[in-house]
Amino acid sequence: MLFANVKSKLGALMVVFTALAVSGRAWEWMVTPLRDERATSVERPVVSPGAGALFGWLGGFRALAADFLWLRMHALWETRDLPGTQTLIGLTTAVDPRPIYFWLNGARILAYDLPAWRIGAEGGYETVPVERQRVIEAEQARLALRHIAAARRVQPASATLWIEQANIELNRLHDVAAAAESYRQAWAQPGAPYYAARLHAELLRRLGRKAEAYAWLRALHPQLPGHDEGAGAVLVLTRIRELERELAMSPPETYQPKSE
Repeated sequence: MLFANVKSKLGALMVVFTALAVSGRAWEWMVTPLRDERATSVERPVVSPGAGALFGWLGGFRALAADFLWLRMHALWETRDLPGTQTLIGLTTAVDPRPIYFWLNGARILAYDLPAWRIGAEGGYETVPVERQRVIEAEQARLALRHIAAARRVQPASATLWIEQANIELNRLHDVAAAAESYRQAWAQPGAPYYAARLHAELLRRLGRKAEAYAWLRALHPQLPGHDEGAGAVLVLTRIRELERELAMSPPETYQPKSE
């Protein structure tokens, strides 16, 4: 039985590798158009619309094909091959859109690694004007957000995707309002981490929307299990008390949890 399973897996790999070899011309058709300086434009597709159909006939072997393509992407990433890396990120998720790992790490490469490569190609951080650096970072961040939006069509209830979007909006686009909304969306998804709700309130506070932040935390606190340190019930209550002072609230208006 063990030998049969190994033989079956080897056969599957041979099918995938044969398909990849036979499709060499199609591969060039998908990659070559992007191998120019325009490949970084947010207006250009990351991969040809027909790329996913190329391996559609493989059926259950699509996961193996996607793994192979991701490994190929990583090899190009190590050499800082920007158009090749960008293309293979899109191609991997087109072949098998199910693993969230491909989507998340692809978004991070698009948003964080590729801008550094582009800036390096133009002379480096000490040479490229800050204004130009911000343009490059914004272009790549928007491309990453498009990538995440595509992921959400496959994984519509993923808190992790919303958190990744919020992180990019906050750290790359410096759009605090958009990030606050994305953290709120993350908290609305099943199994969302507690910190998403806390970060939503913190960003509202940073935006000067203290009354909204207070109302959010006041509604949030009763939902937090006191026995779970990760829920941060004590921290949330501290933030509530700080906001009550900042909003100059009188004692009758303040929040009184059941445990107090």
